[in-house]
Amino acid sequence: MQKLKAGIVGATGMVGQRFVTLLREHPYFELTALVASPRSAGKTYREAVGERWKMKTPMPEDVAEMTVLSSEDIETIGSLVDFVFCAVDMKKEEIKALEERYARAEIPVVSNNSANRWTPDVPMVIPEINDAHLSVIEAQRKRLGTKRGFIAVKPNCSIQSYVPALTPLLPYGIKRVVATTYQAISGAGKTFREWPEMIDNVIPYIGGEEEKSEQEPLRVWGRVEDGKIVKADAPLITTQCIRVPVTDGHTAAVFVDFEKKPSKDEILAAWRDFKGKPQTLGLPSAPAQFITYFEEDNRPQAALDRDLYGGMGVSVGRLREDTLFDYKFVGLSHNTLRGAAGGAVLIAELLYREGFLTAKQ
Repeated sequence: MQKLKAGIVGATGMVGQRFVTLLREHPYFELTALVASPRSAGKTYREAVGERWKMKTPMPEDVAEMTVLSSEDIETIGSLVDFVFCAVDMKKEEIKALEERYARAEIPVVSNNSANRWTPDVPMVIPEINDAHLSVIEAQRKRLGTKRGFIAVKPNCSIQSYVPALTPLLPYGIKRVVATTYQAISGAGKTFREWPEMIDNVIPYIGGEEEKSEQEPLRVWGRVEDGKIVKADAPLITTQCIRVPVTDGHTAAVFVDFEKKPSKDEILAAWRDFKGKPQTLGLPSAPAQFITYFEEDNRPQAALDRDLYGGMGVSVGRLREDTLFDYKFVGLSHNTLRGAAGGAVLIAELLYREGFLTAKQ
């Protein structure tokens, strides 16, 4: 199998660093370009990152000596890569414009950013759930006037702690969902060393997060129609998003009502049996079991369960009937793996196997 050449735009940030670790010895992709802001251009990756390396494993020596390129030097980047991952820290409109410039230059973009999540012909994908949305890429390429170039994005990290668990239950007619997410500090790109105010603290506000958590599931559950993604009309979702003193792992407390209430055994069977295209294809980053249910009353826990299947598995526990809603449960996902860089790599693996990502001729 021919490896594709991959670049990372926004390589010096926390998610960019996570991409670096995930692309090491990847069976489908070879890291050939590290891209950051113009002020980092010309430096080695080690120099550009400096003391800001946030991964638990050391910076790979061969990557440390690579020269960082400017994100504005699209022509040079295009000569080195078949596609790029994007995880830049810029204003939304700037990101949207930058990603489209890459796509129009025939460089496919797999983005961790939110800027294009609501662009009608850009697929926003959780690969196990809505791989069918990739079909909209054909319409996007027509709009952009490209043969290879396109943009695909992953959803917000917070929804991946509960949307996977709700998806197998959609046939029972989900009416209402209340979800409170307890989100790790790495979701803000921080460590405790950089953010000591979070130690022994809870902050009941994360800017823009609640709107994303309420609306993005409806787009994931939507449909492709006339070259656009139309979001689902239901269920009604309300959320609260809270920052908690945890390094990695977003936890969700979820309450749900159904049109046709399933039994607890039916829910557990739906979770156990649910799999998607990544499992069918045996993609390298795909968890063998997408959703894992824990019977113990005190699970899932971030410290114990966030790294399940290399951080790509979703954990669920404490399923029980509720006094106001039909059921309640707790979900957990690793926010910088399943919820960020790992999720984007899984999308790229799916795009590769489905023929959307190819080597340049």
